[in-house]
Amino acid sequence: MESDNASAASVGTLFIVATPIGNLDDLSRRAEQVLAGVDLVAAEDTRHSGRLLQHLAINKPMWALHDHNERERASSLLDRIERGESVALISDAGTPLISDPGYVLVKAARQRGIVVTPIPGACAMVAALSAAGLPTDRFLFEGFLPAKAVGRRKALQVLSRETATLIFYESPRRIQGMMADVVSVFGGEREVVLARELTKTFETFYSGAASGVLAQLEEDPNAGKGEYVVMVAGAQIGAGEGASVDADQVLALLLPELPVKKAAKIAAELTGRSRNELYQRALELRESR
Repeated sequence: MESDNASAASVGTLFIVATPIGNLDDLSRRAEQVLAGVDLVAAEDTRHSGRLLQHLAINKPMWALHDHNERERASSLLDRIERGESVALISDAGTPLISDPGYVLVKAARQRGIVVTPIPGACAMVAALSAAGLPTDRFLFEGFLPAKAVGRRKALQVLSRETATLIFYESPRRIQGMMADVVSVFGGEREVVLARELTKTFETFYSGAASGVLAQLEEDPNAGKGEYVVMVAGAQIGAGEGASVDADQVLALLLPELPVKKAAKIAAELTGRSRNELYQRALELRESR
């Protein structure tokens, strides 16, 4: 009978390997060693990642794993790992799963009890935030907003009272439209920092009030080149930003002393939220007691 130790040794590992976002020297020594040692590399775009492996003089079989085939291919990859092979998952740039494929694969690996090991490295979001000069104690990463203007504005409206620093990714084709919507929804004075071409020769940061940053983009002939990290300062706690007050906490204090309608009215005045919305929430809270 095979021992537990022998069985464990026969099972491979899924490595989540961060790759450079521009400057190839940012690849860690450990990442290079892992890529050289695995049996298979799963990549978002095998042609793109093949150039990286060629640069490293690493010759490994590659599987394409992207948004359109991840659910189909995950099971086969995990079967190979369970037979003893090790697989490295990489994306086109940066850390896999951060606005990139891999979630389905990693979740399924965890469910099967397969060892999943992160090999940390470059991440555009973290790199940009570290140099932005915006608060870093709390931040909310939203990835890409909807491509169409109507959906984008709705998404921004939902976030307009969020007090944490907001982080988005955006394409060069849509960056001016997005910034116009930031100005419209958040106001022209909201502080914004944009990072473009991170770690590359023409790395650029735009910073200042949202309206000023939009003007910088409009005046820069190179603004349409390179992917963007968009960072927006959170809403200020105080006048005009009453949603920073927790509505449930306010209602919890008011409901034991006041009728539902009156409690909702006062809570709306304190938080800036809809009276009708808070009336419904007050009913829910009272029924749950």
